[in-house]
Amino acid sequence: MQERTRLRLDVAYDGTAFSGWAVQPERRTVAGVLVETLDLVLGAGVATGLTVAGRTDAGVHATGQVCHLDLPTEVWGAHEGRLLRRLGRLLPTDVRVRAMRAVPATFDARFSATFRRYEYRVTDAPWGCDPLRRHEILAWPRVLDLDRLAAAAAGLVGEHDFAAYCRRKENATTLREVTRLDWRRDADGTLVATVQADAFCQAMVRSLVGAMLVAGDGRRPEQWPADLLTRRERASEVTVAPAHGLTLVAVGYPDDPDEYARRAEATRRLRVPADS
Repeated sequence: MQERTRLRLDVAYDGTAFSGWAVQPERRTVAGVLVETLDLVLGAGVATGLTVAGRTDAGVHATGQVCHLDLPTEVWGAHEGRLLRRLGRLLPTDVRVRAMRAVPATFDARFSATFRRYEYRVTDAPWGCDPLRRHEILAWPRVLDLDRLAAAAAGLVGEHDFAAYCRRKENATTLREVTRLDWRRDADGTLVATVQADAFCQAMVRSLVGAMLVAGDGRRPEQWPADLLTRRERASEVTVAPAHGLTLVAVGYPDDPDEYARRAEATRRLRVPADS
């Protein structure tokens, strides 16, 4: 069997013109563009097993996405010193591979991850969003109160069943542990929500933001987002915030490479609600 080397790629992209991460027929996706470019540089099918930490939806951005793939060790040896620069020349300008390195074969970009961290940006400026930042900031038509947003966020931290905020999938749990959820207002007035968890189910982050925004502008009580955690089905009154305000900024992994396999095994275990 041909010896293979696993590579970790740190990836950034502007999601505006992409139909999400995953390869889709006749649609422009981040994974599709990466595979096409790798095939162009290395030969069709030489790079295999492209696996991502988190499959972002259409329009969602990333500055800290992580994926892995496998190359024949001989090919990696021949291209190691120049592959990153060649990708920089050939990839479209809305996606960049920022770093690339060999990692143990036990590294799994998805299952070895210990957390994913997102940021969501909103402006409540009366004149709207700066035109140069319109692809990354949501313009909100009402004044937002930072204290109300913080109070709404506080009730969502911890391990909960987030069924009210998720698109349920068959044989998948909606139990998640949110380890960080807070808001800040930057010097330019932009409000930024930072959300970190071990993992997220589909549309969960944008649903959480959607619920907090209507609490932040006073149309719902501050405790309303947390009250929805008692639901066991998706809450139809929660509006999913638009994709363009969301950016995946970091993915965490164990400091000790020997822990990659153990973490992956633990992640694969089905999360079961405590009351089941």
